[in-house]
Parts: sequence; C-alpha cells; structure tokens
Amino acid sequence: MLIRQKVETVFRLVGMEQNKRMPLLSDDLPLLQTGLDSLCFALIVAVLEDELGVDPFTGPEEIPLPVTFGDFVQLYEHALKASHPC
Repeated sequence: MLIRQKVETVFRLVGMEQNKRMPLLSDDLPLLQTGLDSLCFALIVAVLEDELGVDPFTGPEEIPLPVTFGDFVQLYEHALKASHPC
C-alpha cells in the first residue's frame, strides 16, 4: 500500500472512531481544517508507528511541523526512506 493511502486510511479510521466529520483529504488541506483534534493526531501517529514502524516526530533531528495533509504524508514518506535506505 502506498504511504499516502495508508496515512489517509488511518486519518479516516481515527476520525470515524472519534466521531469527527472530515472533509475530503487533499494535499493542500490545512491540518487545522481536518476536523481532528490533538487526541486524534496522537492516535494517528501511534497507529502509523505500529503499522509502518516509524515515528518521524521522535527522530534525533528537528523537523518542521506539518501544516497541510500533504506535508504530513511527505513527513512519513521521508521517514520511511530514511529508515530503509536502499
């Protein structure tokens, strides 16, 4: 499964579990407009760490916080590439 699809699936799953109404997820959608709260984002990060084996927020280097859904996806794409170099 593509990383984007996995992230989108987890966003939707957590949103449904937390009874949140979410808009269509697009790369330019600001995270603040997803309808999710800080608990939802914590759950998303925890689920993605379990499923993908990475948490880009706990690395040794400082990263810019994602602002849009696309930024969030890219953060995971980069983290996975860094953890599994070819």
